[in-house]
Amino acid sequence: MGHKTVIPFKNRLVVLMDSISYLDEHDQGTFVVSGSHGGISSARYALMVPLAGVVFNDAGIGKDQAGIVGLGLLDTAGVPAIAVAHTSARIGDATDTWANGVVSAFNQAAAARGVRMHLSVQEAATCILSDNVI
Repeated sequence: MGHKTVIPFKNRLVVLMDSISYLDEHDQGTFVVSGSHGGISSARYALMVPLAGVVFNDAGIGKDQAGIVGLGLLDTAGVPAIAVAHTSARIGDATDTWANGVVSAFNQAAAARGVRMHLSVQEAATCILSDNVI
């Protein structure tokens, strides 16, 4: 079991984990900030537990958008998902992602909650955790 930090935010729980592989059933319903890339393998982990939303690192996006392609997979389950620019937060560091991450990609479920490019992670979390859906 990897290290997790749980913090209250907007009357909800945010869970910081350096790797999405640390996810378990206790994280159900939380907003997870991971340091993992947003590829397919990471999205599959995120689909194992119903989440309020999830954050990844775009890992430079890469060939065939490999660093963010998992965001679309999460859309199929209606999970709001975002990726932060690898230049804004250290890959593998959820605390840095929470403090400094800037949105570089997001899925339709996140867009429906008001997420847009260049928001901070905390601004995006506010959108996702609000009760307003566009």
